Amino acid sequence: MALDEDAPWGDLTSQTLLPADARADAALVAREAGVFSGGDVFAAAFRLVDESVTVEVLVPDGTAFERGATLATVSGSARSVLQSERIALNFVQRLSGIATLTAEYVALAAGTGARIVDTRKTTPGLRVFERHAVRSGGGHNHRFSLSDAVMAKDNHLAVLTQGGLSVTDALLAVRAQLSHTTHLEAEVDRLDQIEPVLAGGVDTIMLDNFSLADLRAGVEQVAGRAIVEASGSVNLGTVADIAATGVDIISVGALTHSVRSLDLGLDVTLMAAATPPTP
Repeated sequence: MALDEDAPWGDLTSQTLLPADARADAALVAREAGVFSGGDVFAAAFRLVDESVTVEVLVPDGTAFERGATLATVSGSARSVLQSERIALNFVQRLSGIATLTAEYVALAAGTGARIVDTRKTTPGLRVFERHAVRSGGGHNHRFSLSDAVMAKDNHLAVLTQGGLSVTDALLAVRAQLSHTTHLEAEVDRLDQIEPVLAGGVDTIMLDNFSLADLRAGVEQVAGRAIVEASGSVNLGTVADIAATGVDIISVGALTHSVRSLDLGLDVTLMAAATPPTP
């Protein structure tokens, strides 16, 4: 879809300026340090335009690299290489940016036992790629879609309890409908909500926008009866302290919704063609 969007009727510039038999060699070079992700997507962008283009990805996803590192090489028709270049770079720059940011969060939580996980705050249509990039950076994935697990948030619980049901009874009614393999998570925003939610049989309890002191108290109160997830106000300046409270999971929307694409460039060398372009 991205290739069709970028060149719906071909690359007019390359078709008119470059001879059909012109060749190009290119190198994907890091302009800054980071963590690599998106090698397969990078290669696919060229091969979907021209199966004869040769792409060699030199480092596996998840590899840390320094500025100046060559990450992949490309060789083939100059027209095909230049037509594919922007889309290939758009993907690999964004995915490597996600992997790099994720690795920073993971490093700050190291030694605590807390997992860094993403959220559903992904670019529409690109979730499978962006969540792969999170794993490349050492993070983990939350539920992939609304179909994968039950997550009862404040709005859901408000609707459920309008008829006079308690939160506990409402969650027990939900649990009774679920297969034993289906995960049930519920969100709370106060310490006094923890016991009623645990009594509802949840597998994970999300402590949303809790202070550090309340996170520690919440972990102590749950006492292993459910997985404890911290969410809200998580950034590079707060994640280490949040991890130190003893929570099991830290969900970070910023991994995908606020990431900066990494600066990677495609250095292209054009080789002389045997014949000039046809007017």
